[in-house]
Amino acid sequence: MGVVEGSDGVKRRGCSCTKDDFLPEESFKSWGNYGKALSEIPTRLKDRVLTRSLDTTELNEIRARSAHEMKKTLTWWDLMWFGIGAVIGAGIFVLTGLQAKEVAGPAVVLSYVVSGVSAMLSVFCYTEFAVEIPVAGGSFAYLRVELGDFMAFIAAGNILLEYVIGGAAVARSWTSYFATLCNHKPDDFRIIATHLKEDYNHLDPIAVVVIAIICILAVFSTKGSSRFNYVASIIHVIVIVFIIIAGLCKADTKNYTDFAPKGVRGIFKASAVLFFAYIGFDAVSTMAEETKNPGRDIPIGLVGSMTITTLAYCLLSITLCLMQNYTQIDKNAPFSVAFQAVGWDWAKYIVAAGALKGMTTVLLVSAVGQARYLTHIARTHMMPPWLAHVNSRTGTPVNATIVMMVATAIVALFTDLGILSNLLSISTLFIFMLVAVGLLVRRYYVSDVTIPKDRNKLIVCLALIIGSSIATATYWGLSEDGWIGYVITVPIWFVATLALWAFVPQARTPKLWGVPLVPWLPSASIAINIFLLGSIDKASFERFGIWTAVLMVYYFFFGLHASYDTAKEGVKVIEEGTQYKKVEEGGLTPSVDSTNP
Repeated sequence: MGVVEGSDGVKRRGCSCTKDDFLPEESFKSWGNYGKALSEIPTRLKDRVLTRSLDTTELNEIRARSAHEMKKTLTWWDLMWFGIGAVIGAGIFVLTGLQAKEVAGPAVVLSYVVSGVSAMLSVFCYTEFAVEIPVAGGSFAYLRVELGDFMAFIAAGNILLEYVIGGAAVARSWTSYFATLCNHKPDDFRIIATHLKEDYNHLDPIAVVVIAIICILAVFSTKGSSRFNYVASIIHVIVIVFIIIAGLCKADTKNYTDFAPKGVRGIFKASAVLFFAYIGFDAVSTMAEETKNPGRDIPIGLVGSMTITTLAYCLLSITLCLMQNYTQIDKNAPFSVAFQAVGWDWAKYIVAAGALKGMTTVLLVSAVGQARYLTHIARTHMMPPWLAHVNSRTGTPVNATIVMMVATAIVALFTDLGILSNLLSISTLFIFMLVAVGLLVRRYYVSDVTIPKDRNKLIVCLALIIGSSIATATYWGLSEDGWIGYVITVPIWFVATLALWAFVPQARTPKLWGVPLVPWLPSASIAINIFLLGSIDKASFERFGIWTAVLMVYYFFFGLHASYDTAKEGVKVIEEGTQYKKVEEGGLTPSVDSTNP
């Protein structure tokens, strides 16, 4: 199927499976072109590092590459329930037991408070961006505008990793609670492959089937998915209320005597992993393109859902640890087994059913969100443009949805939950930190408005904020009982943030909704996200490093050249009468651009 040209003169690609649907760029037209592109890697990389997209480009030119518009059918009510459905799932029903038993004890409630504060700060940052740039690309689009093409690609790879791993973790947890509902152990429904490595040999076919069903629903309709989500989420909330009330009726305060068995370190170590429980709200920001009134609906939907979620998590964790001594909590299905332990066997079925409802909605919202991320990434040609196609009948990105769900199913089939949750937290915390940095750049730097002196002040302040946060996290990770390092690093962070507030004028004012207390809230978000990274184990960072290396290989051989060619086609001045359209800023001089045919 060829490329068709719309009435507005923008070329749009239909859905087929030819080479031009995957590698249509000039660099891949012949081996000679590809060899020339590889020889220009340093020049092209420099251009992509220095180039930033524009708000209008993301809203118009980039979005137009999907052939069809996504349907605007969502309101704040849909977004709030999407947020609740996206977040309350495997995290609370599985990881609470694991972290309370092995890491934090009853103080797991404080771990939820810490990770909840971090998540709420990130929600504020996401909300401002989503209101100002309401496109399907979420944080990828925001970072392309503020930190440039290259950093956006690094974030894109981690966004995709976050969704694949998150979906796989929830799908495997779904099997655990289904087993409880059937009075079986989770491994009774899994295939043990003895010839595979220990953390990868419990094959989970039920998780694959659940993902396939979710994929079909996500492909069919966004509004239909929304209706299913809020009906299921309402039932889920009723079950949560039941767990809290019924559980507190069986509370024993003696279970709280050893409140924090591993001290403050245990609380923060658990909070880094439990951040997984808050993941999902960023999927709501990807639905901004399908929202009727982004300026009103997104703030209400995002902030409202996160407030409800944080309160529910704290109450549920308190209830669990009052019902049962933390040393006796079951790691796989903590709430169901806790009710069984206090003599309410019948209640475990209600808990298991509620957990299944919650995890189903998490999978659904994840499927909707991850497909929209991939769609927008593909619109820039960092991924094959075939993935950017939006179906004309359903108004959904069918290709991207199917590809992401297949990847999720493969990971869910093999990989243990413990490996998934730690790696997921690294990826997510890293992205949220970048979004907070991007928000500070957005407020304090605008090309042709910010003078060089203020730009340099901004760079110094950001370097000190990030550097002191990394130093604090590193000291936390390496020092068991020391405190001298914090006396140095924390004041540096404070002074850098104060200097940014006092000496660098803001260059941009939000049009509709803005984060309050800038730069303090974004700076705190950067510090907390980096600090939580310091609590994650070494093995997870090694896996994260391997993934980043894979991303770089793909980028240097494919993504860099595809996005460079595509951007240069748009960056060339387009004459419109006597007006000229600018689609990027920064980058190299036109003389360098001319090397590309």
